[in-house]
Amino acid sequence: MIIKNRKIFITGGAGFIGSTLIERLIKDNNIVVYDNFRRDSLAGKSYKNHPNLKIINGDVLDYSSLKEAMTGADIVVHCAAIAGIDTVIKKPTETMRVNMIGTANVLEAAQELSRLDRLVDFSTSEVFGQSAFRAEEMQTTHIGAVGEARWTYAVSKLAGEHLAAAYYHEFQMPVVSVRPFNVYGPGQVGEGALRAFIQLAIKNEQIQIHGDGNQIRAWCYIDDFIDGLILAITHPKAVGESFNIGNARAVVTIFGLAQTVVRVLNSKSKIVFVNKNYADVELRVPSVAKAKKLIGFEAKIDMEEGILKTAEFYKGTI
Repeated sequence: MIIKNRKIFITGGAGFIGSTLIERLIKDNNIVVYDNFRRDSLAGKSYKNHPNLKIINGDVLDYSSLKEAMTGADIVVHCAAIAGIDTVIKKPTETMRVNMIGTANVLEAAQELSRLDRLVDFSTSEVFGQSAFRAEEMQTTHIGAVGEARWTYAVSKLAGEHLAAAYYHEFQMPVVSVRPFNVYGPGQVGEGALRAFIQLAIKNEQIQIHGDGNQIRAWCYIDDFIDGLILAITHPKAVGESFNIGNARAVVTIFGLAQTVVRVLNSKSKIVFVNKNYADVELRVPSVAKAKKLIGFEAKIDMEEGILKTAEFYKGTI
């Protein structure tokens, strides 16, 4: 479905996913990025000086600034969050404040818009806890022990998802929640195992795996995820729903992932194992049946193709 002639407001738009979404939509829409630029994927984009793009340096915890910046938006995409396991563990309080209060601010500001076609809230696959196989959207979520910093991200994102659903049910706000499953690809910034593995493999440097490497993940290439996100923005059946957006076929252990990267890129990198000192996810594979049935989403890019595409990008940046 085509998005044209809309004013699109993206919190966290300078991040990996937000900046890739802009690439798809900037030609035919006016886009406002609202971001504090802790991570910046916009800097290297060809469209960074596009006349349809407005960039505002702001924080989602600043309600007045957020509300003013959102004025006139038709579509709101709320990507902004504290994310990345290392950051979350070091700053659990800030993680919960930004992810919960920030989401509350976005929803409340959107409530004041004269017209709102769609608001997409970013949740996370972390809401399924340490072990989830073919996880479905409506199954019970499982969060780890209280006091374990790892789970502050999942708890805060799940709270935001509940709040988004409340705005839909109470105020009929056209809200959709998406749960990304291990998205990777060109332009990724911050933490991310596959990005790190690829960059190390290009340089033939040692690849470190935390733990025994038996953790299982499903990996989704960024172009597939953006396809799913655009469907969440445009499809009438998406309103009021939450969707797993991932690739249920691209499933591998972390050790197998490192081996695949080394093989596909013909790298000389050695793979070594190091101790981990935080709670980890042992198994996470989504069911995407709901997204396929309701909005027609299906991932198309397999892992080897995605690794090659991603490596081509990073070869030009290292």
